[in-house]
Amino acid sequence: MEAFELNAEKRNATGRAENKRLRKTGRVPAIIYGGNGDPVMLSLEHNDLVHHLDNEAFFSHIIKINVAGGQAEEAVLRDLQRHPAKPFVEHADFLRIVAGEALRMSVPLHFAGEEECPGVVDEDGVIQHNMNDVEIECLPRNLPEYIEVDCRNLHLHDAVHLSELMLPEGVQLVDLMGDEEEQNDLTVVSVQVPRAAVEMEAEEEAEAEAAAAEEAAAGEGDAEDAGDEGKEEGDADDN
Repeated sequence: MEAFELNAEKRNATGRAENKRLRKTGRVPAIIYGGNGDPVMLSLEHNDLVHHLDNEAFFSHIIKINVAGGQAEEAVLRDLQRHPAKPFVEHADFLRIVAGEALRMSVPLHFAGEEECPGVVDEDGVIQHNMNDVEIECLPRNLPEYIEVDCRNLHLHDAVHLSELMLPEGVQLVDLMGDEEEQNDLTVVSVQVPRAAVEMEAEEEAEAEAAAAEEAAAGEGDAEDAGDEGKEEGDADDN
């Protein structure tokens, strides 16, 4: 696993005006909380933080936060607030970790063998991702950067569920914890018929049903015409 470090400064002033001032100087308001310590208000260098955010592992990794004039802290990124229209980070929340205490984190899924699975290569299917990350519970020392999903043997209409994932030692899926009734064995990935093919099949079925209905209606019309002709002939014979 890669090592991530951030340099931070403590901040005493809070509020919207102070946060705005910090952002103008190229810093990001942040907070670290949880564990065995009190919440600490921090500020981070914006460009340094953004550089780390380019690495997917940063979101599911233990981060060393070096606080100027204080003690280094170990934490995980818990929340991130971005500007709605501009490429700026506005606030970051970090959760302090304790070595012997389990934590819950969302970690990304990496899909392996998608381009070589039989459902895609031989059966013209497409891979459908139902999930891109999963929530896990583990001790900090067991925290994985990602969980791999093996797609190599999937055929058309096959699927991989949470219960089929190969998990690292000491890692549990939150959706599968608790009693059996509380578990939620969701579909992670599947191989499906392409949407275009499904839509074309539905369109062809609709056209076939419309043609059949039109043919049936024409048949009923012919029967009515024949009945009318027979009635007219009968009336003529009576006369």
